[in-house]
Amino acid sequence: MNFIKTALDGVIIVEPRVFTDSRGYFFESYNEAEFKQNGILNNFIQDNQSKSCYGVIRGLHCQTGEHAQAKLVRVLQGRVLDVAVDFRPDSPNFGKYVAVELSDENNRQLFIPRGFLHGFSVLSDTAVFAYKCDNLYAPHSELGIAFDDEDIGIDWQIPADKIIISDKDKNNKRLKDVIDNRL
Repeated sequence: MNFIKTALDGVIIVEPRVFTDSRGYFFESYNEAEFKQNGILNNFIQDNQSKSCYGVIRGLHCQTGEHAQAKLVRVLQGRVLDVAVDFRPDSPNFGKYVAVELSDENNRQLFIPRGFLHGFSVLSDTAVFAYKCDNLYAPHSELGIAFDDEDIGIDWQIPADKIIISDKDKNNKRLKDVIDNRL
């Protein structure tokens, strides 16, 4: 596997070695020893999967406090723009983000450490998205920030009239309104 550092400390793109032949392909999506050798020491304890249609934006979300989660995310089918926003206390990169296209063709994964908001937009007709978490989901510790927060300025690559978000995400706060509630 190839581990590529991004502009935000701790956020890492993981590119597997893909072996193809007449039968199809094979790759390791996770190897604990290789991840540890590359500084990812998290013990993943929960796997999640979602299916969404074009235009869906899920996020920006994180778990706070003792329920904070690191995630290893990937796309099983389709194509998404995956986004990690630095939400760490006292980080010089607070509010800055990294956006990476993940697809079933490039087989890339993104490791998002604790202390980051996470979201993605679906760029294909449908997408099946899967991720590992190093902590269990706790609804009372969930925090959401508006996907269209001007202070973050993410280009989700979806025209405004095609964006689909959940009712819950329509009520997310702005970054400037939760600065004192950072992890």
